[in-house]
Amino acid sequence: MTITTDIESPHGKSVLRELGPLHRELRRAIPEVYKGWGELSRASFADGALDRKTKELIALAIGVVEGCDGCIASHGQAAARAGASPQEAAEAIGVTFLMHGGPATVHGARAFDAFCEFVDALDAGEPPA
Repeated sequence: MTITTDIESPHGKSVLRELGPLHRELRRAIPEVYKGWGELSRASFADGALDRKTKELIALAIGVVEGCDGCIASHGQAAARAGASPQEAAEAIGVTFLMHGGPATVHGARAFDAFCEFVDALDAGEPPA
């Protein structure tokens, strides 16, 4: 699905083309850091309880919240490759309208703790709240 039918988007392929040589140059300077980043990325996007498509949509939404053109292009592409539909991407992006503050490590850790408490309650047959 393309919004503009006669012009390439300035937010997709062109961003990836622009960033590619810059990443390659930096990768040559700090190869071990990029290697570690690659391992983290592979582990993060591996199918688990969430499939890769869902994880890429999450990453896309975070890219929107952070205002990161490279993230938007990279994860938009990856989400499309993973089979996300335009409607799924639109809805993931719609959530960013509400959550613009974005995730943070402090709130993420608190949220995970609360989530685990709810799961434990349900597993014990108790009301989760």
